[in-house]
Amino acid sequence: MPDTATTPRGGIGRIVGASLIGTTIEWYDFFLYGSAAALVFNTLFFPTADPLVGTLIAFVTYAIGFAARPLGGIVFGHFGDKIGRKKLLVVSLLMMGGATFAMGLLPTYETIGVGAPILLTVLRLIQGFALGGEWGGAVLIVSEHGGDKHRGFWASWPQAGAPGGNLLATGVLALLAAVQSDAAFQSWGWRVPFLLSGLLVGIGLWIRVSVSESPVFLEAQAKAEAEAARGVKEKAPVVQVFRRSWREVLSAIGTRFGENISYYILTSFLLVYATVHLGLAKSTALNAVLIGSAVHFATIPLWGALSDRIGRRPVTLIGSVGMALWAFAFFGLVDSGSPAVITLAVTAGLLLHGAMYGPQAAFISEMFDTKVRYSGASMGSQLASIIAGALAPIIAIELLKDYGSSFPVSVYLCAAAVVTTITVAVTRETRGRDLSRPRDEEKAAAPAAPAGASAGERA
Repeated sequence: MPDTATTPRGGIGRIVGASLIGTTIEWYDFFLYGSAAALVFNTLFFPTADPLVGTLIAFVTYAIGFAARPLGGIVFGHFGDKIGRKKLLVVSLLMMGGATFAMGLLPTYETIGVGAPILLTVLRLIQGFALGGEWGGAVLIVSEHGGDKHRGFWASWPQAGAPGGNLLATGVLALLAAVQSDAAFQSWGWRVPFLLSGLLVGIGLWIRVSVSESPVFLEAQAKAEAEAARGVKEKAPVVQVFRRSWREVLSAIGTRFGENISYYILTSFLLVYATVHLGLAKSTALNAVLIGSAVHFATIPLWGALSDRIGRRPVTLIGSVGMALWAFAFFGLVDSGSPAVITLAVTAGLLLHGAMYGPQAAFISEMFDTKVRYSGASMGSQLASIIAGALAPIIAIELLKDYGSSFPVSVYLCAAAVVTTITVAVTRETRGRDLSRPRDEEKAAAPAAPAGASAGERA
């Protein structure tokens, strides 16, 4: 198939732009909670005598948002495979933005008591549910519009929405921290970034409704309708995934495991470690994440492009093996207390994370057939989120609290990277796959592999 075969007349750039902007806004909303949990929610919504305990409780509600993500992935995946990617992306954006805006209006524990953390937790669940459907739809609509040769590059742009959202959230918080006193920030300043979400969602919605539906999905939908007219009945996408693609779901989980844990250690946990454990100024940690996220944002598409040249697996392995080693250097550099050294530690860590994250959208999309791709990709990615990203800050804080040292956290981070390394090493290469053809057809049409070929080459 020519590389432009699935590109709409309006151009792949428009599709990528709409997906990137919408994804950036949704990740802004999601990361804003993580930053606020580390900086203000521990005292405003979960006041306790021990600051570290209050922060731990705040991150428990942070993890609850992840708990809703697999459910969101299943629901959005089902309807996304049935009625299209575009409609579900609009719904996810509205849900996420509405919940974040409402957080900015919440009364605190001092005002209404226990009702405050309860309301905050409910809104966090809505955030998680919406984000559970966002990732799969955003990367698929780009993957399915683009061609086979450059899919890694194009599909990596929605991935850049994660550091883009974190960059935006951290930047707004850093700006407020710089121009406000701590008292003003604690009193009302923290609400501004949440209320700003309303404006951002309006912009994202205007852009997102203008894109066309995935042509690969429309082709598959037409085939499904023709089969239904002949009396052929198909199981729900989620059932088909568990019956025929459970190995791919496990591969997606393992691929995301180390990537997910490393990201939240390098960003959210860093804010706790630097401010609570080391007693550094909020601005030191925020500025380090801000600069690191800018570099991260710019380099993710480069890793995606490299995966188009040498494969998804080699690039991912560069990141996972590198992260396993960097885990032991990271905290030593942060312990220096030097803003420049801390920034270097975060930036280098996020560069390695990008090697895992950049090819991931294409890698996971290419594991599944069109009629179950939204469900399969969403389930694999979101199940990884709940067992990896959701628990990462909590486990890290507990390890720090119990041992008073960062070394156990480094071991935890290294072990997570090793899991991803092993998973990717045994997973088939997917680069160049024709997404419009079922895997069974591709295998039947593929020429026999030469004797002695490796598993990756045979794939």
